[in-house]
Amino acid sequence: MWFEDRGEEPMALAGGPDSFLHHPYHQDKVEQTPPQRPGELAGPGFPAPPDRLASHQEDDVDLEALVNDMDASLESLCAASETVPLLHNGQHSRGPVPRARVLQPQAAPRQRVQRSQPVSILAVRRLQEEDLHLRTSSLPAIPNPFPELCGPGSPPALTPGSLPPGPAAAKQDVKVFSEDGTSKVVEILADMTARDLCQLLVYRSHCVDDNSWALVEHHPHLGLERCLEDHELVVQVESTMASESKFLFRKNYAKYEFFKNPMNFFPEQMVTWCQQSNGSHTQLLQNFLNSSSCPEIQGFLHVKELGRKSWKKLYVCLRRSGLYCSTKGASKEPRHLQLLADLEDSSIFSLIAGRKQYSAPTDYGFCIKPNRVRNEAKELRLLCAEDEQSRTCWMTACRLLKYGMLLYQNYRIPQQRKAMLSHFSTPVRSVSENSLVAMDFSGQTGRVIENPAEAQSAALEEGHAWRKRSTRMNILVIHRTQHWFHGRISREESHRIIKQQGLVDGLFLLRDSQSNPKAFVLTLCHHQKIKNFQILPCEDDGQTFFSLDDGNTKFSDLIQLVDFYQLNKGVLPCRLKHHCIRVAL
Repeated sequence: MWFEDRGEEPMALAGGPDSFLHHPYHQDKVEQTPPQRPGELAGPGFPAPPDRLASHQEDDVDLEALVNDMDASLESLCAASETVPLLHNGQHSRGPVPRARVLQPQAAPRQRVQRSQPVSILAVRRLQEEDLHLRTSSLPAIPNPFPELCGPGSPPALTPGSLPPGPAAAKQDVKVFSEDGTSKVVEILADMTARDLCQLLVYRSHCVDDNSWALVEHHPHLGLERCLEDHELVVQVESTMASESKFLFRKNYAKYEFFKNPMNFFPEQMVTWCQQSNGSHTQLLQNFLNSSSCPEIQGFLHVKELGRKSWKKLYVCLRRSGLYCSTKGASKEPRHLQLLADLEDSSIFSLIAGRKQYSAPTDYGFCIKPNRVRNEAKELRLLCAEDEQSRTCWMTACRLLKYGMLLYQNYRIPQQRKAMLSHFSTPVRSVSENSLVAMDFSGQTGRVIENPAEAQSAALEEGHAWRKRSTRMNILVIHRTQHWFHGRISREESHRIIKQQGLVDGLFLLRDSQSNPKAFVLTLCHHQKIKNFQILPCEDDGQTFFSLDDGNTKFSDLIQLVDFYQLNKGVLPCRLKHHCIRVAL
């Protein structure tokens, strides 16, 4: 194909090679021309001599040589553009672009281009991509509206709280029983602790949350039970329980009592230390909570042999590594000590009916149960102490050595919450209440009582007058609506309730007397011992009163009697502090 000079710029051929090479009609009619000199080839941005086509009008165009020359030129230009320095914002430098050195093309023989021959257009497409890149980079830079997110020390753009919530935690139904036999099925999460479940049950049962509620793991077929620690996961504990086992919801005032009165729980003759201790309350607890100290509980215990019914009285010592017994008297030499139980994968239980079920020598039995054991009583390590104080000391020491600081944290959490909410829970007197005064309307005209002692006496007299106006039937029945009154139960049952809810000073309940149908009995705990006091009725001026001290102190009803001894010790060994309660779920 021949080209004539029509006054057009020769760069039109070099500027649009893609459309020229892809046109099938032009490829079929093209004639070959002698090869051009490399210096006369035109490229983007380089003007060609105006007489270039005019001086070669009579020459044939060698298409293959032209394409090879263009490929070499374009590759040189692309390599030169890649070496152009960039500014800090990613744009190309606006300085002069250096000329690319054009390589000398190889001379190609004159031959007619066949239609089926492939044509190399990779360099042309690469030039178009680079041109598009240069156009984009030549646009003005947009300032970053959030430069603080691009710094090396900046936090990530997506914080954990901004991410969408993950899959919901698994839920499980747990059945909880109360002291009166009622039960409730509660849906809990897999990570719910015993404290969380107790607070949920307190809320649903409309009870007073005094941080003394506990979840009890009860095994009736084994005769064992224990209070779960507040940090234990309920679902995890339930997985180790047999089908006959169940959870109980009850009070336990002695759960953290050893932090308040440690000397009552650890007698001096039972505790030894590897290092000298000053014997103070704080030092006693620190030795147990400190993992580097070596406290040791020692004494004689009745130990049941595994797989047998016989019991042996052995000298036993409790250390952080486990429970050991001496094979030679009271010797604690390493060669005479034999491991009885490991506390790592075990739990401490109290025996419910040790004499009847295991022929225990005393009523103060406890058990170290491996977590893998469900129904096999042969693998239980059963032990018996001589009295309640010794059993409490052994069981408390096992808990401290196993859990350590976790127990102290469980004990401190409710106190910290109470301190934070103290200013909200304290009742605030309003202005109108502060302006109230005591008045006496006994005469014809009322008068203001200015003497505080006289005002208090008038208030008490008014309270007694209100009680006197109540009928006799109300006096005999009103106490039965109170939580501390447990009705017609036996002495053994009352002692069992006191033991279950914690042997702490001041724990009490009232019940009907079995020997005198008109009398009542106050069951009280003091120094881990349970005592009973009979409340007898007495008459004065045709009215019935109740008294604990043979009529020296009289009360019109049992509510008044309980209120008085909660403030005054009187003839009792201690004041009434905590009452045993049964809640229906």
